[in-house]
Amino acid sequence: MFCGAGPIHFFLPIPFTPHILTSPQRKAAEKVEKAPRGKGKKDPNAPKRALSAYMFFSQDWRERIKTENPEAGFGEVGKLLGAKWKELDDEEKKPYVDQAAKDKTRAEDEKNAYEVSLGVGRSKEVPLTKTRRQSGKKSAPASGGEEDDEED
Repeated sequence: MFCGAGPIHFFLPIPFTPHILTSPQRKAAEKVEKAPRGKGKKDPNAPKRALSAYMFFSQDWRERIKTENPEAGFGEVGKLLGAKWKELDDEEKKPYVDQAAKDKTRAEDEKNAYEVSLGVGRSKEVPLTKTRRQSGKKSAPASGGEEDDEED
């Protein structure tokens, strides 16, 4: 007769091992020595890239934010700048957008002059940006309606 005082044992048909229930762990891949690629050294005479409107804004406002929040660290100042930028309407952003447009033309002019000095200038028929096919983006139909690519 069964007495309730002793432990109850359950027997599984296969031996129980905890690693079966967890996801399989990956073994460390053997390290294969690769040839060092290394980054090419940047030419110190190369022109600087254009700054965005937000970067001009942050240059202008960083000191103000720091004086208003002296205890804020670098990351916190960045968050406050981002929040302030989002609060601005288009009219308030306009001076920074204009500065960015001027800086973009400056950077393009300097880049073209630099490439000419190196003899690497682009030809006129090569586009400066990726085509839609290269970037993987699909263009919307020009008519605005849905078009079917299949022909009957």
